[in-house]
Amino acid sequence: MIASVLFWISALVAVVAGALVFKVDSMARATYALALSFIAVGVAVLTMRQDFVGIIVILMMVMEMAIMAVFMISYMGMNPALMPMDMTHAKRPAAAIATIVFVGLGAAVLLIPWPVIDPQPVEGLTEQLGEAMMGSKMLVMLTVSPVLFATIVASVVLASPRGRYDRYGDRLRGPAHDPEPGGLGR
Repeated sequence: MIASVLFWISALVAVVAGALVFKVDSMARATYALALSFIAVGVAVLTMRQDFVGIIVILMMVMEMAIMAVFMISYMGMNPALMPMDMTHAKRPAAAIATIVFVGLGAAVLLIPWPVIDPQPVEGLTEQLGEAMMGSKMLVMLTVSPVLFATIVASVVLASPRGRYDRYGDRLRGPAHDPEPGGLGR
């Protein structure tokens, strides 16, 4: 009973937050709404006792939104949180396509004869799922993870308006000339 209530609440939050992505007027707010929507989807998956997939959805989507925010701040050259924007383009065709897809998927859910699931839990299901998802790709993930981390660090460094040694000039010699007063000893 509690799992069903939590599922429907998280499903409602996911849909509302997903709709807010297109309603809010800044990229930062859209990013937060999208992150909330993905977290709600992850919670809905967790209520279906798919712990591994639910946690992976939450972790991956939160990290994706964090990376998106870092790149947004790093490369846009302005404060994206305060810049007004419109996330909708070609509103009528998009609404028509969304309606057709929604009706089609809703009809499929209601009309497809779904198989009856055996209520007996499979032994080691999480381990089997993890092996199926990551078994042959573990080396790739071990390589991609440090590259993603280095990309995040490099983006933050590039976004910094001044570095640690800027006050020494290009040759890093001579007396320090702080472009901004208030450094050590002043």
